Amino acid sequence: MSADVREATTIAAPVAPEKTPRRKRRRDPEQTLALVGLLLFAFYSIAPVWWLIVNATKNRQDLYNSNGLWFADFNLGQNLSDLATYSDGIFFRWMGNTLLYSIVGAGVCTLISIAAGYSLSKFQYTGRGIALGVVIGSFLIPSTLITVPLFLLFSQLGIVDTIWAVLIPLFISPFGVYLAKVYVDGVVPDELLEAARIDGASELRTFLQIVLPMMRTGAATIFVLLFVANWNNFFLPLTMLRGSDKWTLAVGLYSWFVNRSDTTVDRTALTITGALISIIPLAIIMIAMQRYWRTGVTMGAIK
Repeated sequence: MSADVREATTIAAPVAPEKTPRRKRRRDPEQTLALVGLLLFAFYSIAPVWWLIVNATKNRQDLYNSNGLWFADFNLGQNLSDLATYSDGIFFRWMGNTLLYSIVGAGVCTLISIAAGYSLSKFQYTGRGIALGVVIGSFLIPSTLITVPLFLLFSQLGIVDTIWAVLIPLFISPFGVYLAKVYVDGVVPDELLEAARIDGASELRTFLQIVLPMMRTGAATIFVLLFVANWNNFFLPLTMLRGSDKWTLAVGLYSWFVNRSDTTVDRTALTITGALISIIPLAIIMIAMQRYWRTGVTMGAIK
């Protein structure tokens, strides 16, 4: 090999960079404190579900004599069988009632909340500020305070111990109205509404074809919040309903837990197993609504 070739090869060869010692990144005290707080919050959130899963698999003896946070003899199949057959399967009747109250109540309330929030956000009329103040003040009042007046009113109307005594109060949510107004303020531009009106679109058509499609993320959020609140609602159905065939899961499981004197089956085990099963619809709703939140985030990024 000639000297020129050796020189060219030497010049073309890449020079390996010197390795510098990598410094270990130190964690700030604030980050450590935040991590510890998140771990404690995660444990606080998961621990009750873990307790339900563990104890739903135990029989009567293991339920009272074994460690409450770890498994014993696996008895989940028998517990599910007892739950399905006890009192002619009343548990699944309660679940159907709860689904009816939660889905219908949350769906109608979501539509009403979006319409009311849209009017508070985009229309100018006398008393608009007072109406907004009434809405904000209304969701600061606990719902349990108006349950007894509602019971007296529904008693005069003759609808106590019917599904309407539970559904009608669920159709209205001041918090849902306020949340819808906030969403409309952020995602519905005034220019788009003005363009639709100039093109001759009616207010109803503008609301149905422009506002509602743009409010998918907001509507999903409002629906999920209302669905969870309706699913866990206890005091309203307890006050309004008399017949056990119209009860919700919360009222039915509470009745089992309070009246545990039954020689044929352990109602405590039934209550725990039923509480575990009652989580499944909530998880399904949360998973089903994820795509609407993902779509809303993507639309916001594109804009």
